[in-house]
Amino acid sequence: MMQAKTRIKRGDTVRVLSGKDKGKTGKVVSVFLENGRVIIENVNMQTRHRRSRKQGKKGEKVLLAMPIHASNVSVVCGSCGKPTRVGFRTGEDKKKVRVCKKCKNNI
Repeated sequence: MMQAKTRIKRGDTVRVLSGKDKGKTGKVVSVFLENGRVIIENVNMQTRHRRSRKQGKKGEKVLLAMPIHASNVSVVCGSCGKPTRVGFRTGEDKKKVRVCKKCKNNI
């Protein structure tokens, strides 16, 4: 199976572009390269019913953040604060650096 490329990393702040949570901003918790999806904290929350673990205790409803496709989110630049596309440039130490396409600063 081929892995999807994504320019989004864990810890990035992103804004949701489409779906029921359109306009919400959050931090990326995890990235699934196999299917090109990301989990963002407090976005795309769904209720899951959890069975009781011990006899005599009640089950409970738990809110979980579900994955959202990476194409439906955009990285928010740290310096200009706008959702932007991500470009690449080689830094001073010859390493690949992610760059904001709007303000040209490092992300």
